[in-house]
Amino acid sequence: MTSSLQDGRQAATSRRRERARTALREVLAAGEPVSISGIARRAGLDRSFFYRHSDLLQEIQAAETQTQAVDGHGVTSASLQADLANANDRNSRLTARIRQLEEALSRALGERVWQESGLGAPTDIHALQERITQLEQHNADLTAELSEREEDLVAARAANRQLMATLNASS
Repeated sequence: MTSSLQDGRQAATSRRRERARTALREVLAAGEPVSISGIARRAGLDRSFFYRHSDLLQEIQAAETQTQAVDGHGVTSASLQADLANANDRNSRLTARIRQLEEALSRALGERVWQESGLGAPTDIHALQERITQLEQHNADLTAELSEREEDLVAARAANRQLMATLNASS
């Protein structure tokens, strides 16, 4: 590269570095939380810029640690991992509950459609079972009555034959 191109790149890098430092000072002055993403956004830079310039990265990380200590609201990696584990656990429980509710809804809708189509068992099964029992008892009573009448008919026919035989014998 030519000298003027190198000078231009160095000047652009110096301007970006100054924008990053200015953004860091503004964030600290405003009392806002310090983060690489926030500084990059405020300075109009990409986060990768800070990773290429380790001195700026260290300044931001030091300021981030300092503000957490001052705030008393510092978030540690362990607390974030615990929060994430709790959120994942809650998510699993909610997913299982949703699946359970979906299955219950599916069963209820299936039963409703089955009953409305006329294919399902009627809802008054107990009353129908009582009616079946009554009809079976009535059937048994009628069968007994029919049997009794058949016996009476057999006896009447036998008496009729005997009378006819007596009448025929006397004539």
